[in-house]
Amino acid sequence: MDTLLSLRVFTTVAELRSFTDTAERFGLSAAMTSKHVQHIEARVGARLLNRTSRSVSLTEAGTLYLAAVRPLLEGLDEAEARLSQATHSPRGTLRISLPVWMASPGFAKLFAAYRRAFPQVILDLDLSGKPVSLVDDGFDLALRVTTTPDEGLIARRIGEISFQLVASPSLLESLGNPMTIDQLTGAPFLAYTPVAAQGRIPLGQGRELHLKPVMQSANETLLHLAACEGAGIAIMPDILVRDDLRAGRLQRLLEEIAPQTIPLYALYADRSYLPAKVRSLLDFLAGPHGIATIRG
Repeated sequence: MDTLLSLRVFTTVAELRSFTDTAERFGLSAAMTSKHVQHIEARVGARLLNRTSRSVSLTEAGTLYLAAVRPLLEGLDEAEARLSQATHSPRGTLRISLPVWMASPGFAKLFAAYRRAFPQVILDLDLSGKPVSLVDDGFDLALRVTTTPDEGLIARRIGEISFQLVASPSLLESLGNPMTIDQLTGAPFLAYTPVAAQGRIPLGQGRELHLKPVMQSANETLLHLAACEGAGIAIMPDILVRDDLRAGRLQRLLEEIAPQTIPLYALYADRSYLPAKVRSLLDFLAGPHGIATIRG
């Protein structure tokens, strides 16, 4: 028999002092209600209830047992209520693994807007740049720019990120202000390893630019700063270098060629019983007030 149900039946009989009323509350027959109580008595090896045709009362053992199990059942009910609330109403701490370059004004505004919409959610944002296991490391989800999301995870495409080929004016001047693919071939390259580790950059229509890696890292912030210092050409998220382009610290190269656009995925371990805090962020990022607002 279902021992948990039997415990609930026993405590209800003890409180109502009635098998009949308990049976009606649980939608059980009187005989089945009695069997549930007998199941608990058999487990503990003691008679818990005195039964007569007119009344039901607790034995001494029943009084002790009821005092022990009632707080446990109440705690279980409270835990289930909290879990149900967390499943339907966004609340709690949401742990997210992000690429380093998302430490930018655009994403700061985006997460601030999410917090205004869902004030009961606390965002715990990890931008260490280290590979993480969502399950083992306790993350709710990860945001990744990739063309090949991890097959072992659920991947929801929430937008696209444009990458621009950029360089400082001082570097371009030292290279003779190259303007074409041929003129740029072999130029020093700051290789962002997740996108173009080998210095080979696809440009569409079968074209490819070959640069010479002189520095490589998965840390976009370092490469971004190095590009501003004239250390090499870099391919950077448009969101990250937008202000530098406006200020003239960096220049866009091969402007006539469409920038490389890579999908942005939200990755999470399991879609069953997806907490409201996770679901709310996924919908927010993919919606009209999400990624689309910082791409323009």
